[in-house]
Amino acid sequence: MVSPPEPWRRVLLAAVGGLVAVGFASTPDDGRDLVMVVSHNGLGLYDAVSGERLAREYEPDDEQPGDDLRCDGIGPLEGVRVPTAGLFGGGLDLVAHGGWSLTVDRSGAEGGQVVLSADGAGRRGAQGTARWRLFDDRAVELRAAGFSPSGRTLAVATTADLTLWSRA
Repeated sequence: MVSPPEPWRRVLLAAVGGLVAVGFASTPDDGRDLVMVVSHNGLGLYDAVSGERLAREYEPDDEQPGDDLRCDGIGPLEGVRVPTAGLFGGGLDLVAHGGWSLTVDRSGAEGGQVVLSADGAGRRGAQGTARWRLFDDRAVELRAAGFSPSGRTLAVATTADLTLWSRA
């Protein structure tokens, strides 16, 4: 596995035991990407540019995510229903402006593989020059991978952790 190229930079690698789902939203005031995390231990909200945890809810009022695959926002997203992707379904964007795309392969019994590509290289480009393997692990289950709707943040979530890259 390799780090993605400029302009991407890793802003967060957080252990999140029992991670169930993740979702993107943006701050109401400046449109900054935020990441909601749903785990068996509650909800967390992260700033996708700094990696800072903005809010934590240990005992949400309802089962999260709901049947509509949305969870209740916390902190600056209080009152907002955030769409999620993970254990119960849903999906994140697999393409972003600037020619970036993700290939997510879950064909193995466990784990999975996530490859970032530039300029539509897909699986054809050379590793480290046109494509970058961000995740390849059969020991933990991949929950979700994708771009924020703005295309400025990239997330890879497993049952055990969350990694965020930003190009903000």
